[in-house]
Amino acid sequence: MFEGFEPFDIDVGDPDDDVRISGLIKGSGPALLLLHGHPQNHRIWHRVSAALAERFTVVLTDLRGYGASSKPPGTPDHANYSKRAMARDQHEVMQRLGFARYSICAHDRGARVAHRLALDHPQAVERMMLLDIAPTLAMYEATDRAFATAYFHWFLLIQPSPLPERLISAAPHAWVDGVMGGRHAGLSVFAPEALESYRTQLEDPAAVHGMCEDYRASATIDLEHDRFDLDQGRRLELPLKVLWGAHSTVGRCFDPMREWRKVARRVEGRALDCGHYIPEERPDRLLDELHDFMRTP
Repeated sequence: MFEGFEPFDIDVGDPDDDVRISGLIKGSGPALLLLHGHPQNHRIWHRVSAALAERFTVVLTDLRGYGASSKPPGTPDHANYSKRAMARDQHEVMQRLGFARYSICAHDRGARVAHRLALDHPQAVERMMLLDIAPTLAMYEATDRAFATAYFHWFLLIQPSPLPERLISAAPHAWVDGVMGGRHAGLSVFAPEALESYRTQLEDPAAVHGMCEDYRASATIDLEHDRFDLDQGRRLELPLKVLWGAHSTVGRCFDPMREWRKVARRVEGRALDCGHYIPEERPDRLLDELHDFMRTP
């Protein structure tokens, strides 16, 4: 799926953390980091990565807790799966690869990591595109029955361990098929090889735990970090573009542009005629939007 991409494994953080991030790299232009969401891995980018590598040095990674990257046990306060920790992973990867400055395109959970990365490391991120999310704090604070019904997993996965882990591990393939197949496009939009990798990664109990810890952090320590930034008047200063699916829950339940304007000073965006999984549902439109945004002064 990624012909010509070179694999890497990079140890990040301090020796006590013992986290390794796995990924792929190809290209020779400006650095572009691509981050995936739940319950997926770097394979979400297989329909756009080759074209992007013609212009950018493309870096694809698996987030901490997902894919081939490390899946450490969660801490009591979930801090080691905070978006701050996960963002630090990705920033360290880019630094180790030799990129002091880079841009990001990120989907779903990866977009939440990217949001924190751009806040914590503003000197490093040049431009950022976020796909089908509103800010985490805004989504939790505006939760209503429609959102909670569509995003039931936000509230299941945050329950104390080991209940969610046991439920998902009992039928990991059914979890992936139910969550992904229950959205606008169904399962037919996903390449069989990619879909199989999303299924099989959750056969590992550590991956299920890491996924749950990602969500537990978002409902606890991440909200503390986000509220602190708002109280301090910290906002994203870089050029930001947000895209969302016209048929996605984010598009139906929130006003993405209004929410992002609360936390970013330079934001543009629009809905695309698709659901949640933009890189796999509308790779053509994503490529057009990315190329246009990355060359805008």
